[in-house]
Amino acid sequence: MSERPFRILVVQQIAVGALDKAPLRRLWIDLLGLEDAGRFTSESENVDEDIAVAGSGALRVEVDLMQPIDPERRPRVQDPALNHVGLWVDDLAAAVDWLGARGVRFTPGGIRKGASGHDVCFIHPKGSPDAPVGGEGVLIELVQAPRDVIEAHQAR
Repeated sequence: MSERPFRILVVQQIAVGALDKAPLRRLWIDLLGLEDAGRFTSESENVDEDIAVAGSGALRVEVDLMQPIDPERRPRVQDPALNHVGLWVDDLAAAVDWLGARGVRFTPGGIRKGASGHDVCFIHPKGSPDAPVGGEGVLIELVQAPRDVIEAHQAR
């Protein structure tokens, strides 16, 4: 295997879904004390989400609390309840090219802006005949790390 042209730095987020995000807010924000950091809605991704955060600065981690705009439409952000795991990556374009050349299947849409304004791309939970490597049942979001995150991890 050739040398990987990117590094996964750390978990950037987890996303939890339910038909109603109010009980998720009660647990994660009201009871556990995560900071309410904003909202994101996307018709194309069928998601109405609240963004909670733990930690601060370059090392903060998001917990996205999601409910579907339309429970009958796909994607069904509530199924499975642990919707996806996001990983900071130091070079998203290189990661997508390198992984794609090695049979990794990505979801439709390619690299695009995510809920927090960073470029993102998703590894599909399942492989396919053309791209046999998937997330083995887990949707994985690769998130382009901003400079401060990259620098914080280089300093460790």
